[in-house]
Amino acid sequence: MTKTTAKAVTMALIMTWSGLAAAQSSVTLYGVIDYGINFVNDAQTPSSGANGRTGGKQWNMSSSIMRGDRIGFKGSEDLGGGYKALFVLENGFDVGTGKFQQGGTFFGRQAYVGLGNRYGSLTFGRQYDEMVDYLGLLQGSPGVGAFGDHPGDVDNTGNDWRVNNSVKFTSQSYNGFQFSALYGFGGTAGNFANNSVRSFGASYAYGGLVVAAAYLNVNNPNQSFYGNNQNSSATGNNLGPVTGVTSNPIIAGFASARTLETYGAAARYSTGGLLFGLQYTNIKFKDLNNPESGSLALTNPLGYSGSTHFNNYNAYATYYVTPALSLNISYDFLIGGRIDNKGQASYNMLNAAVQYFLSKRTLVYVVASGQKASGTDSTGQSAVASMEAVTPSNSNRQIVVRVGISHSF
Repeated sequence: MTKTTAKAVTMALIMTWSGLAAAQSSVTLYGVIDYGINFVNDAQTPSSGANGRTGGKQWNMSSSIMRGDRIGFKGSEDLGGGYKALFVLENGFDVGTGKFQQGGTFFGRQAYVGLGNRYGSLTFGRQYDEMVDYLGLLQGSPGVGAFGDHPGDVDNTGNDWRVNNSVKFTSQSYNGFQFSALYGFGGTAGNFANNSVRSFGASYAYGGLVVAAAYLNVNNPNQSFYGNNQNSSATGNNLGPVTGVTSNPIIAGFASARTLETYGAAARYSTGGLLFGLQYTNIKFKDLNNPESGSLALTNPLGYSGSTHFNNYNAYATYYVTPALSLNISYDFLIGGRIDNKGQASYNMLNAAVQYFLSKRTLVYVVASGQKASGTDSTGQSAVASMEAVTPSNSNRQIVVRVGISHSF
């Protein structure tokens, strides 16, 4: 190789390396591990007795109560001109068993790629809807854990379900105001709207005050929303069985709805070491007995028709005794589910927690939760207490106590 050729090759390598360096790519590995021991005073178990179940005390260990267990990768690349490429891949898992959460779905929490600039970001993939983004943090469960999620997670503010095949725009913050919109493609040939999801949300923050509102509309929710995980059924009830041991007796009987529509608003205010907030959501299951929901013998065994709705009210407070120690309380009231000749049900729930940060990344906590149900639930039976992340009670009352530890990295 001549000296002239060597110089040319060297200069080309330098220029190439400079271009790569200017791209300023970054990838971050992060995660949360949350685990603990629970005592439940009454949990359903299979039996040949009445309703195919009985109840009993339960000691168990579980993940993802104060914070959802996850391991994720997020990254960005500077494209120049104020633009950047970005991505997030996030997997939920169970510490005790190593199994995937989110119905056995790999990267089931989030998986998206997109572009961002000074106006906001446009992303594509499996993503959160705006009920999660804007109202999820403005409720009691961040202080008391998943036991404090609204019963049955009827409005998805507890982030039980994601939206597949979605496109989402999220704005930058304009003096505290931010908004976003999402559309999930159903992918049905000849029917653009079938299995589609729409969601909108906005928030405004000023000093210690945060206010937000969000809307969610889901076409054929049993398939497009509740049934979009790896282990979901194309014919069955993805909210769980209606008889025997029930996983979500609050809304499982309404799986045949043609449309799920949810909207809500919330406000939170913090001053000194005190934080408190209020939230309201309205949830509608419209046009039941939809044949596209699956086998109606499974999604609508009680033969419901028409529509039903719920109202949920939540109030909560957190007091920081010290920067490391907080006391948390949340009260929730859910009422609704009246349809045909079936009456409604109501659920009163009180949750309290003590959190102590051993460091910026490690938290230990104690949670106590109690719920009382009344009326007739979606399965057409006397309503039983049913809290998130806990097997429903076999009676109208349930108490749960947990001691746990959570570490983030």
